Amino acid sequence: MQFIDTHTHLYLENFNADRKQVVENAIDRNVSKMLMPAIDTGTYNAMMKLAGEFPDNCLPMIGLHPTSVKETFMNELDFVKQELNKGNYIGIGEIGIDLYWDDTFVEEQKYAFRLQVQLAKEYNLPVVIHQRDSFSQIYPIIKEELTDDLHGVFHCFTGDLHEARLIMEMGFKMGIGGIVTFKKAGLAETVADIPMEHLVLETDSPFLTPAPYRGKRNESAYVTYVAEKIAQVKDISIEEVAEITSTTAKQLFNL
Repeated sequence: MQFIDTHTHLYLENFNADRKQVVENAIDRNVSKMLMPAIDTGTYNAMMKLAGEFPDNCLPMIGLHPTSVKETFMNELDFVKQELNKGNYIGIGEIGIDLYWDDTFVEEQKYAFRLQVQLAKEYNLPVVIHQRDSFSQIYPIIKEELTDDLHGVFHCFTGDLHEARLIMEMGFKMGIGGIVTFKKAGLAETVADIPMEHLVLETDSPFLTPAPYRGKRNESAYVTYVAEKIAQVKDISIEEVAEITSTTAKQLFNL
């Protein structure tokens, strides 16, 4: 039984004291692959260092996170383009629009998102979409850009069944993380009605820690708790959850 954590930020300073141990803990828990979305140039070196230390397990993406879209965002986008030309990345992410923290640069976020979606088509790479309080802004852009060579995942999916259906109609997947274990979130009930082949597992570590560790630092090993919850709401075995979600992740990210 093998799991794939399709979204983890193990390179962040939250793990500076025990990063190697955290990765090894995940591998010991049968989490064979940890996919690392980029944030910006400020965290790039740390991400690539970890990818170099665990080349079979910690796999990097390239992209500009929406909350990093500030005054110098064009320089950041130039860096993404430059890296795509020379790099070996499994996806473009995480990209998107975030209106939760700050909407000062919302037009710049939209521009950066669309540009990176177009780059994903050009380089035939999946996109990892960050959408916080922004589905109504993101959905039309994906619809407009949708072609046979555009595919990806809506990371940290917390929407309702209507949003899930729109995502599935476009051929995209949904990343399910620790929020599915939160009793009052309502996500478990939605996930129960989404076919398994549209779901992948993720942690978003160090954030969004699942029960029973909610409130503490998240790590990739905890993706097994997400799998357990999905197995419970789907009334299937955790082995089946691992097999289906890992197969989907391998196909999506060409692993």
